[in-house]
Amino acid sequence: MRVTVVGGGVIALLTAVECALDGHRVTVVDQGPIPYSRATSFDQHRIIRALHPDDPPATRAALRAHRRWLELEELFATRFYERVGALTVLPPAAADAGTVLLADAGGRARTLTAGALADRYPHLSLGGAAGAVLEDDAGVLLAERVLSACVGWLKWQPGVGLLEHRPAVAVDGESGRVTLADGQVLDGDGVVVAVGPWARRLLPERVAKSLALYRQSLLYCRVPRGAAEAWAATPAVPALGTRRGAWLIPPVAGTALKLSSAAVCRQVDDLTDNATPERWQQELTAEFADLLPGFGPAWVLGTKDCYYLSHAETGGPLVVSLGGSAHAYAACGGSSFKFAPLIARTLADRVLGRVPDRTGLAALDADPLDARP
Repeated sequence: MRVTVVGGGVIALLTAVECALDGHRVTVVDQGPIPYSRATSFDQHRIIRALHPDDPPATRAALRAHRRWLELEELFATRFYERVGALTVLPPAAADAGTVLLADAGGRARTLTAGALADRYPHLSLGGAAGAVLEDDAGVLLAERVLSACVGWLKWQPGVGLLEHRPAVAVDGESGRVTLADGQVLDGDGVVVAVGPWARRLLPERVAKSLALYRQSLLYCRVPRGAAEAWAATPAVPALGTRRGAWLIPPVAGTALKLSSAAVCRQVDDLTDNATPERWQQELTAEFADLLPGFGPAWVLGTKDCYYLSHAETGGPLVVSLGGSAHAYAACGGSSFKFAPLIARTLADRVLGRVPDRTGLAALDADPLDARP
């Protein structure tokens, strides 16, 4: 079977890997270099953790994704998963419930009291009334290294081709035809579209209108030399327990400390640049001044804004059927990287005409939205 994968980010590349592992001919095409440096998934690092409070199916799915990431490290012969753990700060009762939830799902975690948090992480101001869940099977994925490893593996596979700097302008799902901006037509037996925030350009108008575009601001920071040892022992923190939804990724394997919060994620009309406006940089700086002792503008090495699409109706991901054996991962919902191996396997199964295994993620397990007129 000939499969065309449109996209240069983590979902597209892992879907191409899954199709190639099944012995199919694969062509990956993207508007920029592969991997695409403007893809939302092209970044220094991402958090991988299992705990999704009050959501057992998502917690179990995250544990399966964790195991698949370890398998992918072996397949690609590349280390990109730093298993530093993950710390989710919650009210004490919720932390106890989270630990039980993880244990029931087959994960490993322990509950930390406010006192234990203060002793372990004096460089974080987490509030005296908080508890936390500390996961063992969690940590940081080195995102750029993941994408490079995918491409490096694909280049050595027979029957796999990469077409860079070739934007797709139209997809005909029924015929399996992808038309490029230069007029070339790629014919295949199946098509997967996973182009992140650019998806609306390749989808029918009624589907595109159902997708909301979001812009998120990020700070990349250098930790003080005197605190380097403490930060080296810091897990990823997907939730710092604040009203504004602050989170951080520690500096691992030569990366920067990354800071952001849900409060600086806002809906926008169009993709523009990736520069962080001064207002949002100042807002993040002020927010983390209350969370990291001594934090200030001098810590900041750089900033970046990234974009993602969400299904307006659910606020999460969306899989779309384009007819025939063509499918699109139309929206990622802002939290797809950790689940990327499960998403890629599901997309590959759908385009290859197989019934996907259930993942526990509603957006993947539901029937795709039919985009045909």
